[in-house]
Amino acid sequence: MKLLPIFVFSVLLLSCNQKKKENISENSRKADTTKVIPVETDGGIGDGATSITDLHINTIETAHKKEQFLKHKIVSFMIDLSFGGKERLKGKITMFTNSTKIRIDKNDGTKLIYTGDTSYLCPAEANDKGARFDMFTWSYFFGFPYKLSDSGTNWEMQQDRILDKVVHSTAKLTFDEGVGDAPKDWYIVYTDPETQLTQAAAYIVTLGKDISKAEEDPHMIQYKEFTSVNGIPMSTKWEFYGWTSEKGKTEKIGEATISDITFLEDESDLFEKPANSKVIN
Repeated sequence: MKLLPIFVFSVLLLSCNQKKKENISENSRKADTTKVIPVETDGGIGDGATSITDLHINTIETAHKKEQFLKHKIVSFMIDLSFGGKERLKGKITMFTNSTKIRIDKNDGTKLIYTGDTSYLCPAEANDKGARFDMFTWSYFFGFPYKLSDSGTNWEMQQDRILDKVVHSTAKLTFDEGVGDAPKDWYIVYTDPETQLTQAAAYIVTLGKDISKAEEDPHMIQYKEFTSVNGIPMSTKWEFYGWTSEKGKTEKIGEATISDITFLEDESDLFEKPANSKVIN
């Protein structure tokens, strides 16, 4: 009977030692797990995960129903655009949803057509001043929310900015060398915090000018009055402002009304070289 306390004590000691070993093993396992957690150096959110920037752009494109938009071959719309109280462009723009072909029929009878390879002005005797700018700028602004992840685009998340007293997340878009007519252009895109739609974009225009000159006079386009077309949200009112990094948008300089947005599936001869036309460079 005297051996029983010694036996019980031995059992308890062995049990405590085993528990201590298990605790040490568990702590070691946790420490090892902590050590092998990878740290993303490119703004990612986990090993193999989409980067924060890519996730941001994907969210915007999803909000704009990009996949649904690109299922259509062609989109057309009426545009009434003015700057400084003077009409800049009034007519109809028809374009491939992927922007590879564009046609502008102005109310004055002038036509601009981009066949996918060459840009034409019709009639040949029409004034070609600003023709190439008109051809690609306004169609780009219309298709902007669907082109955020095009090949050659680069994104950098920036600080939150206030627009109309509301805090918006912003990101800067730049382009690889040789992309488009003006690869040195940049955009700072404001995203609506509730809808995740593109609310505005500050930008510079470098076509025909040095980038340092362009950066002295940045502008902003603000997208307003969204409507649903075939379930796709589209802005029917554009407003243009001056813009600075410190103040955001400043004075209003222009506006555009977008109407009669229609999808087409048959291009017919819409984007063929017109008779009595000339190439615009």
